[in-house]
Amino acid sequence: MNESLNNLSPVWGRLSNVVIDRAEGCYLYDTEGNQHLDFTSGIGVTNTGHCHPHVVQAIQEQASKLIFGQANIAYTSNFVKLVDALKGVVPSHLDGFFFSNSGAEAVEAAVKLARQATGRPNIIVFQGSFHGRTNQTMAMTTSKTVYRAGYTPLASGIFVSPYPYSYRYGWNDDETTDFCLHELELLLKGQTAPSETAAMIIEPVLGEGGYVVPPAEFMKGLRKICDKHGILLIFDEIQSGFGRTGKFFALEHFGVQPDILIMAKGLASGMPMSAIAAPLDLMQKWPAGTHGGTYGGGNAVAAAAATATIEVIQKEGLVANAAARGEQLRDGLEELQGRYPFIGDVRGLGLMVGVEIGFSRREPDADMVKKVQQGCLDRNLMLLNCGTYGNVIRWIPPLVVSEQQINDGLQIFDTAVRAAL
Repeated sequence: MNESLNNLSPVWGRLSNVVIDRAEGCYLYDTEGNQHLDFTSGIGVTNTGHCHPHVVQAIQEQASKLIFGQANIAYTSNFVKLVDALKGVVPSHLDGFFFSNSGAEAVEAAVKLARQATGRPNIIVFQGSFHGRTNQTMAMTTSKTVYRAGYTPLASGIFVSPYPYSYRYGWNDDETTDFCLHELELLLKGQTAPSETAAMIIEPVLGEGGYVVPPAEFMKGLRKICDKHGILLIFDEIQSGFGRTGKFFALEHFGVQPDILIMAKGLASGMPMSAIAAPLDLMQKWPAGTHGGTYGGGNAVAAAAATATIEVIQKEGLVANAAARGEQLRDGLEELQGRYPFIGDVRGLGLMVGVEIGFSRREPDADMVKKVQQGCLDRNLMLLNCGTYGNVIRWIPPLVVSEQQINDGLQIFDTAVRAAL
């Protein structure tokens, strides 16, 4: 290992010490020339694959014309193009946009907009959530204590309701939905009154908390409760957006529309770019100068990459490919589940698939996950884990992944599981 790596802060949790020299499509190539099948997508970022030629060309061309044009000073033409591109993929009622650099910044923007627009202070989040690592977003993150421990006191006004995690509860989806909606109503009676609740924010597919897909009836019930009380509903699609779930946004699986949509990760194929979308009349309740940022509204290169990313996803049919390859992946994992009883659950939408490891829902096995991960790494397949107990292996390959590459990944995974026994 290069000795200079010892000078980097150890605060980054690490999957490996591989030093990458270049990347293409679904593969990373290290400085020793080894090829690694990357089924992490940089934690759901490189949806178009590494270094997609159209995105690279857009970055190169933009960098030669204008790198930075600060939004408080003047508009840049590529931000106009990005707005037009986003209007073509988000729900039509979300016709106002604000740009930032990172997911956490976009979450902060959504919270600030909700509080300003409603005049209410409190926010409801859901158990297992991950919304970021800033002070505000740490207070909203409940997937693991490691993200919060040692950093208190955190921002106040955050309340937590159960996420509909049917496998963990051991119930069917109807029972889970009924329980979680009743608990939410109880929260509004016992902890934060509707009149002081600005918004509820939820991941339409739980990300860091375990790749959990909520029942559609729960999401519809959530919308009804918000409408009843004048509470804004915010969807955090930072990880689930831009084709990841086999729809352009995960919200399309549930027939439910948010008041505010949060986007990042897959938006710009690795360039720093995030956004929120909301009805323009809601945005107009946000007083000028009460929120902003130097780079989010000024990075012309990131904006060009985002526009090119949307073009690639649409023109190359990557949403449909995510749906097809996701079905293939789940079928393969379910076949392995039949052979290995400690694979407790296989779940997900599109190419956002979780494999929960443990002989029962009450016996999470994080140690086995670590062994399997290492076995995959030893065979040049990169997979991440997630879940509160760290016992869920998450599959998030680039949306350009081929049928053969999915088969390759499944074969390596099978071999690594057998070696870990």
